[in-house]
Amino acid sequence: MRRLFPEPKPVSPEDAYASLGLAERAREDRPYVIANMVATVDGRATVAGRTKQISSDADRALFHALREQVDAVMVGTGTIAIERYGPLVRDPERSRRRADRGLAPEPLAVTASRSLELPVDTALFQTPEARIVVLTNSDREAPPTSAQVTIERFDGDLDLVRGLETLRHEHGVRTVLLEGGPTLLGAMFEAGAVDELFLTLAPLIVGGGPEVGLVEGAALPEPLGLDLVSVLEDEGCLFLRYAAGADG
Repeated sequence: MRRLFPEPKPVSPEDAYASLGLAERAREDRPYVIANMVATVDGRATVAGRTKQISSDADRALFHALREQVDAVMVGTGTIAIERYGPLVRDPERSRRRADRGLAPEPLAVTASRSLELPVDTALFQTPEARIVVLTNSDREAPPTSAQVTIERFDGDLDLVRGLETLRHEHGVRTVLLEGGPTLLGAMFEAGAVDELFLTLAPLIVGGGPEVGLVEGAALPEPLGLDLVSVLEDEGCLFLRYAAGADG
């Protein structure tokens, strides 16, 4: 792997994002939010409905490096179901490195659902040790699950900013890694709640068809400018880090 910007030089995937200092940027009102996504050159976020074909070994290494540095991982219910999410940190060495940073061995899992229809058949929801917070505006009862599920209910619309504030004040969450999918990413951008975007650009063209784009949902009120922080390259894949939002 090569760092192209800034300071071009060889770098290992383990060292590229080894120490981002994310917790130091935690806000008083809500967590510091980074999004991590993968897309083809023509902006498709899936092939055959999943990300597997557009990911790579280096992409997965950087993906796990980001998980090692956050208090919580936020994922849409659809992505949890399609990608068959399980425990967020399975490698004991990664858990040890999290502990060395003063973090829990495994991140808190966070999802949002207006219907409270949860993918309880996935390994994530069937793991007794898993801690999951569900943000919802539904008054329905949550389906039974083996995981440790906390329901945070909100009146009216499901306000993601209020959800983040609740994570900060009620659960002590300083940093959140948003892993999609595209609809949740779009809603978080619309709410102005994403501070950084880590984007893997895979050297593939998918073309037209049913595959979703990198960001789905309502159009933003105006285009959101991003500031390029770093560029990595490995076997034709580009790994782009951008600052976004008011704090970018």
